[in-house]
Amino acid sequence: MEERRKEERLKEEDEITISVLSGGGNLPKDKIIYTLSKHISVSGARIQANSFLPVDTLLNIKVTLKHPPQMITALVKVKWVRSLIADEFFEAGLEFVNTSRVMN
Repeated sequence: MEERRKEERLKEEDEITISVLSGGGNLPKDKIIYTLSKHISVSGARIQANSFLPVDTLLNIKVTLKHPPQMITALVKVKWVRSLIADEFFEAGLEFVNTSRVMN
């Protein structure tokens, strides 16, 4: 299958701390969520979490990259979300917003 993504993605699991800034209804009870990224690129990331994050929710994330070792802080917006396990474990696509080039 041909790759359709615009940006190259790091294929590693990185720790992410998420702070919920704003969004519509149905926001998670916890304002801070700890999770893992599955892929990350200069335009966004795919994450897995045990909290539902509605589309268009604005988040602040802190990503601890392994290679190269560094911490990235960014403002992101939830672009899509899907249930992986009985509406208790989710996957979401995040898009970086109002940032200059985040990664080299």
